Parts: sequence; structure tokens; C-alpha cells
Amino acid sequence: MKRLLFLLITITVVLAACGTNTPTKEGDHAAMDDNHGGHQSDNQVKNGTGQEHAGHGSKGGNDRQAEAVKAVWTLAGGQKPQAKQDTAIRVEIRNNGKPIENFDTNHEKKLHLIIVSQDLSFFNHIHPEFKGNGVFEIVTQFPAGGDYKLIADFVPTGGSAMTQMEWIHVEGTPGQTEPIQPSPGLTAALNGKQVTLQVDQLAAGKELTLTYTIKDEKTKAPITNLQPYLGAVGHVVILTADAEQYLHVHPVDEKASGPDAKFMTTFPKSGVYKIWGQFKHNDQVITVPFVVKVP
Repeated sequence: MKRLLFLLITITVVLAACGTNTPTKEGDHAAMDDNHGGHQSDNQVKNGTGQEHAGHGSKGGNDRQAEAVKAVWTLAGGQKPQAKQDTAIRVEIRNNGKPIENFDTNHEKKLHLIIVSQDLSFFNHIHPEFKGNGVFEIVTQFPAGGDYKLIADFVPTGGSAMTQMEWIHVEGTPGQTEPIQPSPGLTAALNGKQVTLQVDQLAAGKELTLTYTIKDEKTKAPITNLQPYLGAVGHVVILTADAEQYLHVHPVDEKASGPDAKFMTTFPKSGVYKIWGQFKHNDQVITVPFVVKVP
């Protein structure tokens, strides 16, 4: 009888041990990566998703969310786009094949569209109109024939900031290709402004500060009355030389008015990057490009 009782107790303990489950931590596959400044997208294929806000955002949702969201692009009503002609751009944002119905307003717009030429000599930051059912539309022009990258930057309501990218070809006479080489100096003069960029601790994988200082070109007097551009003192867009990695960086102090505008970000790897800073003064938006080499 004792032997039978011992056997029953042993069987019960073994069954209880076999039925124990190790709990899974919530968020193991949806880690949020908070940094300063904007967000990053690493586009490894023609259509890419995912990004990392460098200060006021997060890594564009979890992997499942990023994989489920796709963009369907239509240019020139399905015809071949032509250089120097009005071209309609239509992009439909879908989640698991269904149109996304709602988008958050992010820096005054529901979608930011960045267009760059393959050599990064052409840059355009525009804002398609939301038509509903996941569709955004705008009419624009391409300056010359060749390849261009379209980058749609948006935040689905209830989700994280993300991007969708697409290479397109525009028919027409190609423009003169400009080499992507580091700028000999980080000071530029345009539209009566002198703009200087200072980068501390230029290195890959480290958080650093980009400081723009804006002065009057002639008098060198600091400009202290910059106007808000898209709800902030300025915006910075950064691309690798191959246009495959994208950073949209927002200022540390969005309410600053000059002469300094500071941005914090992290260059994901060594290499050559082109940086566009955008600011507004006297109701005019200025776009200042620089090229840097990150060791």
C-alpha cells in the first residue's frame, strides 16, 4: 500500500512539472528604441519600412507591423512620368492589404514626401493631400530624366512613425550627374543667409549634436527671429550616399528662434551622408545641403 501511494505521488509531481510553462515577456518582439531628433529607416529593398526616432519617437513599430504596412505607388496615372512636366503622384498606404483609414498629424502634416535624385543633387520635401482610404495625392515636377527615390514618412493612428520607399524612373534628358563628395567646409551662403553646421564627435553609432548657426550674410548679425517651419524651428533630413538609409531629425528645442538650432541624432554606420537643413525666415523656406564623411 505504501509503495502504491509513493508511486502515485511521484506520477503527480512529474505531471505537474511537465505542465509548467515559461512566461513570455510582453514586448520581446516589439522593443521601442528611443533616441533624440527624428527617425531612421533602413531600406534594404525597393519598398522599405521601419525607422527610429532620434529623440521624440521610436523604432517604427514592431517587425510584424512594419512588414504588414505596404505602399502602392502610381505615377502619371499609370503612364511613364516625364521630366519637366506636371506629374501626379498617388500613394496608397495599406496594412495587411487593407487601406489605412487614419493617420496622425505629424509636424502639421499627415504625410511628408521626400524626393531625391539618384546622385542626391535634387531634393524636394512636399506634402500630398490625404484623400481618404489610405490614399495621398500630389502633383509635382521632376527636373530631369533619371532615377529618383520617393520616401513617404507617416504615422498611422495608434502606430509608430514609419516610412515607405520606392525607386522610380523618369523619362527625359538626364541632368548632369554631381559626385557625392564631402563638403570642403560646413558653411554656406544662400538667400542672404550664412549658415554654419557644427557636428560634435562625428562618429558612427554614437549620439551627437548637429548645431546650425544662422546669420545675416552681409552683416554677420545673428538671426534671432526664425519662423516655425512645420511646427518647429527647423527640420533635418539625412541620407546615405546610396539613399538606402534615411533619417528625419527634429530639433531638440522646437520653439527656438535662432541663431542656433540644435538637433540630436545617430549615424547608423560609417560612410558618406548628405544632410539637408530646412529653416524659415521672412516667410521663405531655405534648404541648406552639406555632405559629411562619418568615420
